[in-house]
Amino acid sequence: MTHSLASTAAKEQPSMALPSQLQRIAAPSPSSTGSVLESKVHSLAAIWARKYVISVTSKETTEHLKTSDNLATINSKEGRTQTASKLIKHLTLASAQAWSTTEMLLSEEMERHDIDPSLIDPWQIAADSHNLFKKSLDAYAERITPRRLSVVVGNDFGRVRRKYTAQDPRAIGFVSMQFHYTGKMLLEKLPSTERSLLEPYFKVMDDHMYMPLRDAYKAAAEHDLGSPVLAAVQALLPVSTKIAHAVCTQVGRSNPGYESYSGLLNSSPVRVSSIRDVEMFQVYLCLCILEDSIRSVQQELFPLCVMLYPRLNVSWKLVQDMLQTLGWEMHDRLAPDHLALFLPYLRTLSEMFSVEVFQN
Repeated sequence: MTHSLASTAAKEQPSMALPSQLQRIAAPSPSSTGSVLESKVHSLAAIWARKYVISVTSKETTEHLKTSDNLATINSKEGRTQTASKLIKHLTLASAQAWSTTEMLLSEEMERHDIDPSLIDPWQIAADSHNLFKKSLDAYAERITPRRLSVVVGNDFGRVRRKYTAQDPRAIGFVSMQFHYTGKMLLEKLPSTERSLLEPYFKVMDDHMYMPLRDAYKAAAEHDLGSPVLAAVQALLPVSTKIAHAVCTQVGRSNPGYESYSGLLNSSPVRVSSIRDVEMFQVYLCLCILEDSIRSVQQELFPLCVMLYPRLNVSWKLVQDMLQTLGWEMHDRLAPDHLALFLPYLRTLSEMFSVEVFQN
């Protein structure tokens, strides 16, 4: 189904209401490929890593950190070690509770989507989750920055992600949800100041589990340093978080009172997840232009969203609103030649996730 949708979308008139001069842009020609250059991989990884600073949290959180009387103590080596030790003690229970929530949400989907149960091993998922949370908490205790953590754990997360997507990409839905809820339950164990300091670290974990970052880095290594495609990706990634914030703000305003499984659309926890999802769509767009293919959307993103979004009470109209707003934000923040490379794939996404596709 996804193949035919993508093919049809590429031929039909785009539905996104972008400026007329952009609607006339031709699809990008296949990019030139070159030798695998390690510097390009490091470049994209560094661009992504640069995003993880305390300033990614809300203004209210930042102000709270500035005015907290015991911030220096909590942020000291001893304070961070105590926080990490406390959460490591809770890790096994939090992981079990997270799996219970994941299973409750997705057990019916496994049968409905005919996913082989043998691919979803809760003990193995829990073990992988425990290992990566332990590494991240140890890094927090050692005062490694979230920016540096993104580089340090990137390969570990890449290996775990590949392990679960190798036979059926939809399996990553169970794993990523397990990681998300484990982090959520651990953060709930902390007072606000400690929670604010740890949130960027758990965002690093969420991002690397939900998003095909390692695949994007690998695809980037196939491009010459002067590649227009590589330049477009390097232009989008640094502003992807700002774009995601703007998209979620606009969609929230357009859908007042909308309530998902986790709460109101404008509530803090739902907004955090929504921002991550908008960033995820942008990473998949990057992977599309790097590979000159819609493969990753067909095989991973689309099936994953079809499995998860209905269970989380995320409507396809909401997804369509997000994609249209994303198009406008990219138009406002990217140079026309960079946007031209993304636009055909953005149009295809809009066609694949259109409300009409999901009507019975």
